[in-house]
Amino acid sequence: MSSGRRVARLAALKTTSTPELKAQWRDLFDSEPPSFNRRYLESRLAYRIQELAYGGLKPEMVRRLERLGEELDGGDKKKRGIRLDRERPISGTRLLREWQGVEHVVTVTADGFDWQGRPYKSLSAIARAITGTRWNGWVFFGLKNRRART
Repeated sequence: MSSGRRVARLAALKTTSTPELKAQWRDLFDSEPPSFNRRYLESRLAYRIQELAYGGLKPEMVRRLERLGEELDGGDKKKRGIRLDRERPISGTRLLREWQGVEHVVTVTADGFDWQGRPYKSLSAIARAITGTRWNGWVFFGLKNRRART
């Protein structure tokens, strides 16, 4: 694929329908797309398109990242799962969620979350403020699978 076509394909992700993004996911990753929000699909597809065009991380970098991960969790895969499911994202992480055509950006802080310049203790409170209904904040922002883990 030429550089120009690649750039056009990346730019088109913003205006591509969600069902088409999911179809591209199946095509590029050979798996079902996760139930995360649209912005997540766009960013991962953009990365994958570039990865296929220019190559992924060098093996040396992959090994280095794996070593760093093992230092954090002692190589215990069970701890990795707990960290992913139960702990808050790292401070400074930005969570994006589109709701009724409006993009909402939440920043993770040391003691909670920030949305529209206001501090919140929980993602559920932010999800409730956005939607007017009760939500599990982790599910609303795509940080937790909707189905119970077994």
